[in-house]
Amino acid sequence: MSTLEEKHKLLEEKNKAAELGGGIERIERQHKAGRKTARERIFDLLDPETFVETDKFMTHRAHDFGIEKNKPLGDGVVTGYGKIDGRLVYVFAQDFTVFGGALSRANADKVVKIMDLAMKMGAPVFGLNDSGGARIQEGVESLAGYADIFYLNTIASGVIPQISAILGPCAGGAVYSPAITDFILMVKKSSYMFVTGPDVIKSVTHEEVTKEELGGAMTHNSKSGVAHLIADDDEQAMMMLRELFSYIPSNNMEDPPLKICYDDINREDQKLETIVPIDPNKPYDMKEIIETVVDDNNFFEIMPYYAQNIIIGFARMAGRSIGIVANQPANLAGVLDINSSIKGARFVRFCDAFNIPLITFEDVPGFLPGTTQEFGGIIKHGAKLLYAFCEATVPKITIITRKAYGGAYDVMSSKHIGADVNYAFPTAEIAVMGPEGAVNIIYKKDNLSPEERQKAIDDYRTTFASPYKAAELGYIDEIIYPKHTRKKIIQALEMTQNKSKTNPPKKHGNIPL
Repeated sequence: MSTLEEKHKLLEEKNKAAELGGGIERIERQHKAGRKTARERIFDLLDPETFVETDKFMTHRAHDFGIEKNKPLGDGVVTGYGKIDGRLVYVFAQDFTVFGGALSRANADKVVKIMDLAMKMGAPVFGLNDSGGARIQEGVESLAGYADIFYLNTIASGVIPQISAILGPCAGGAVYSPAITDFILMVKKSSYMFVTGPDVIKSVTHEEVTKEELGGAMTHNSKSGVAHLIADDDEQAMMMLRELFSYIPSNNMEDPPLKICYDDINREDQKLETIVPIDPNKPYDMKEIIETVVDDNNFFEIMPYYAQNIIIGFARMAGRSIGIVANQPANLAGVLDINSSIKGARFVRFCDAFNIPLITFEDVPGFLPGTTQEFGGIIKHGAKLLYAFCEATVPKITIITRKAYGGAYDVMSSKHIGADVNYAFPTAEIAVMGPEGAVNIIYKKDNLSPEERQKAIDDYRTTFASPYKAAELGYIDEIIYPKHTRKKIIQALEMTQNKSKTNPPKKHGNIPL
């Protein structure tokens, strides 16, 4: 019969074995590749000494191809819960040192248990992905495990925040779980996502492509729009996840966290008075306006490298978390196109699901014309952004800084689709189209002299391309001095903080996908 001391010693040995994962040699290999281990990443992500591990001693149950002779404790994924800034979060981190992080049935069971707990407790799930995909030796059991996770990702969507970090290779079925989650962060030069890798592509389509070109961090942040954030290394990635979470509530029944605001809510900035050029064709950087008016000039941008003609991200106003959607006149004149519509729509729906008020800064000349856009389905994709704003019941505040032309005026959170407060700068132009284009159509059959044409353009600009016509009709609540923007938004947020609006009961709408 073993003594108490021996029992304790056995526990200590098993703990050490589980914490070693695939062993010292593999851990060193992971470090040499510039990547941290699963546990190191968890400790970077969570508050010190708050991590509680679950299923530390679980092992796989496979018997084929000699795999039964190798049963590492924990089986390639570290799961548990802890705190970020004192708030409960759940986390799973795939351990690349064990079978390359490949997913087994046991792996999936551990992740499913964590997700079930997170749903019951109303807390977010952070997935730190570093996996080669399904564990081939387990066949259909591994695939079933993936499907169980996909199902839970879908059920949890819009109920608890789900945030994914891709910290190594992520291929095949492994990419679909992160794709369903709310945000995906990737790391430069060490993380990849693809459904089929370069070798398969070469054998099927004869295309030569590197891992980096096909599914690297910059590819997915700038070309495909699959990823939302990019970090330089694992450590920075965890810091970015912590910051992202600071703007988001723990579940869909809570309000976002409120921080003490030390920034004067009545702060005025004279720079705003001249930031919008009087020449409607001259670009300016909308980020300057955003950063000037938000608390501590701190704007946490999402998807900064993709569809740069629209800006999305989080900030605070008087300590309250807000989501910002803004046209960017410095890129493609701020037009709406397929990619920017999809980018904006998904962000609007996230903010609406998690009770985050939406602030819209508008300077939009319309939708991008051309066959590429029309054949690509701009009608359908542009409608996504329209649908998202219409459906959103959170407080919606819009500031028109300059152009608000045509259907794009309607789409960008106009009064007509449910915005609560609509402001305009004196430089705002709200019209069906720009004065030159309008005069071309109105006086199409009249042979106007250059002087008459210029007078007609000036008349149109005075009558329609100003905020006053819209203000007369009540479509703009107030024309404001740009320097008062911060104070006015904060007033509107205070006024709308108890907003109560529900859409008609339904199973779900049918957003044009």
